[in-house]
Amino acid sequence: MCYNISAKKQPQEFEIRFGAAVAEGETISAHYYLSGFNHPKMSVIAGVEPNIIHNYNWGLIPAFCKTIKDANEMMVKTLNAKSETVFALPSFKNSIRQKRCMVLADGFYEWRTLGKLKYPYFIQLKSKEAFAFGGIYNDWVNKDTGEIINSFSIITTQANPLMAKIHNVKLRMPLILPQEIERDWLNPNLSEKEITELMKPLDENQMEGYTISKLITNRNENPDKAEIQDHFEYPELAMFD
Repeated sequence: MCYNISAKKQPQEFEIRFGAAVAEGETISAHYYLSGFNHPKMSVIAGVEPNIIHNYNWGLIPAFCKTIKDANEMMVKTLNAKSETVFALPSFKNSIRQKRCMVLADGFYEWRTLGKLKYPYFIQLKSKEAFAFGGIYNDWVNKDTGEIINSFSIITTQANPLMAKIHNVKLRMPLILPQEIERDWLNPNLSEKEITELMKPLDENQMEGYTISKLITNRNENPDKAEIQDHFEYPELAMFD
């Protein structure tokens, strides 16, 4: 699955890359590490405003949530949405049809399991450029306060060969949209068949992944710093590669 993201590009870089402007009054912050379980705000371009970058909370709140307690409990379960079941599950089926979005990032983190040990990897495009995850979103209204909470989930697919090697237990990867179809993903008029055809693993030849240190799991250190993405060698992995 996909729960740990890098979005270290400056707002201006996202604006240039995606041809969109940061929404007036909103601030986009750069981060080397974001965990979905903290439900951070991330840069999102929604189909309803394809030329505006907004901050949305990670963890989709479906319309059927009645209270903020329900919403908070649901967000933990909706960080990702599987491409194979997204049209069927009540949490996602309305959003996938009409509320698709791009989640802006420049990399993500995953773990490779060998026996009882796990090795962290950083994965990015070979070009080192920003890219968009395919996502879905919803605008949920807190009936007690009237507050509107914009939230999203990242679509996941089966792993390509590179990600099958790295994420070698669950064999999943986030949906990374090739640049040439990003705007197609936002089109609200697509059929279920057309949407499904867009939910394919990215060609592994466009991606690279390398091992990083276990700073990412050190509870005494803040992982949101440049060093987290430094290459780190584990000699014992040589026999498996």
